[in-house]
Amino acid sequence: MSRGAGATGKSAAEISREHGVSQAAFYKWRERYGGMDAKEMKRLKELEEENTRLKKMYAELALDLKIAKEIIEKKL
Repeated sequence: MSRGAGATGKSAAEISREHGVSQAAFYKWRERYGGMDAKEMKRLKELEEENTRLKKMYAELALDLKIAKEIIEKKL
């Protein structure tokens, strides 16, 4: 078994094969989420979704501002 692969007793290679991901992706995921419980992971997912919505909102507002500036410049 690989060092610290998981609580299941399976190696990182076995887990990676089962889920169709590289071992590097497995280790990156474990580093990022390994110590979290279900409640923390749910909250993180909610925050990531909110962040995505806010980025989209910002992009739309920035585009609106650019269009407004172009309209104002044409009228001057």
